[in-house]
Amino acid sequence: MATKRRRQNSADVGTKTKRAKFTLENAKIPQVTTQGVVLVTGAGDVGQLGLGPDVLEKSRPTLVKLDQQIVDVCAGGMHTVCLTTEGKVLTFGCNDEGALGRVTDGKEDAEFEAGEVELPEKVIQVSAGDSHSAALLADGRVFAWGTFRDSHGNMGMTLRGNEKLPFEIIQDMKIVKIASGADHIVFLTNHGEVYTCGCAEQGQLGRTTERGSSRNARSGIGKGQIAKLLHPAPISLKPSLRLHFDNVWAATYGTFCKVASKDDVYVCGLNNYNQLGLKSTVPQFLPKLSKEFSKYKWNMISSGQHHSIALDEDGKVYAIGRKEYGRLGLGAGCEDAVELQQLASLSDQKIVNVACGSATSFAVNSEGELYGWGMGTNGQLGTGQEDDCEIPTLIKGKQLLHHKVLRVSSGGQHTVILAVTDTSNDKGDAV
Repeated sequence: MATKRRRQNSADVGTKTKRAKFTLENAKIPQVTTQGVVLVTGAGDVGQLGLGPDVLEKSRPTLVKLDQQIVDVCAGGMHTVCLTTEGKVLTFGCNDEGALGRVTDGKEDAEFEAGEVELPEKVIQVSAGDSHSAALLADGRVFAWGTFRDSHGNMGMTLRGNEKLPFEIIQDMKIVKIASGADHIVFLTNHGEVYTCGCAEQGQLGRTTERGSSRNARSGIGKGQIAKLLHPAPISLKPSLRLHFDNVWAATYGTFCKVASKDDVYVCGLNNYNQLGLKSTVPQFLPKLSKEFSKYKWNMISSGQHHSIALDEDGKVYAIGRKEYGRLGLGAGCEDAVELQQLASLSDQKIVNVACGSATSFAVNSEGELYGWGMGTNGQLGTGQEDDCEIPTLIKGKQLLHHKVLRVSSGGQHTVILAVTDTSNDKGDAV
């Protein structure tokens, strides 16, 4: 008779090793240890320059008088966000929809001068969109304020509508980096997950179908659908891919996500001029591998309305997208770039920072010099003129004569510069 099979106990079987959860210790966010001063240029009609109610425009970088030392700057559509060395947030500019995160009603000229945003913890990163701002706290929480907009108008930031004061926008998880598009926010968690919220109409959230991207989508008409868009949720990925990410960047209407420990970059959003590096120019509603952006090792990617500027780990600058106004920096007579093109005029320099406005581009080299190109209509390039620049142009001026630029941020019609005093370097006469 056959022997009876003995049931195995846990002592007889080797314990199956549980797959460790991916953990991201840190992400590439701007180093906020160097204290500097803030310079601004461009339109200031709603206070976004922070120079007071009598200064409505500047065509060259001008020093903003602040009582605190600043370690980071961010230009929104019509407002500016500054991070102080103590981890506090200062804002100035248009506050019609709450983008400043502080009460300005009844206070004369309060929008034209810097004011502090009340937050519960030290801030380590800030971001800004057209009508919203966000702050990443040292403990991994994220607070936001303002509103999102879509083609129907104001979406609100929550179902309550505009949020005039900071509120905790994503809860019960630790965030290591944030990025803002015009009307959406991207969150990178410490487990390499990417969450998004805001407007989805161009596919920038990476988690809706084209039919489900509108607040009036059949899948949830009215407040139910808006709630889905405004509540942060993970981007849609095939579980079988088992992807984790270690960096994110936001375009005006798009999102870039870099796969951890690889060069692969997944993208979603508006791609009508190939600015996401995809061949098809229709909006990409779900994350897709951009073979073009996956060719290089990126230090940072900045993307405007219809173009992208990217900085690789060797300090070289690439451009892709729409050519109008010279925003690509590839020279007069160039065509739209459907593939990434290296900027030859900057090839002999080591670039350490790049930024895009709606139709502008900037680069900072290792010597602290600032180059700008693209649309100059409102003086946002800082050249002293309102002409467009077809190639990277060295930005000069009395205020920059003894300053070394650290980084730059460009909004709709204004530009904000973070710089440190540099009296040891004679940069020649300023115009």
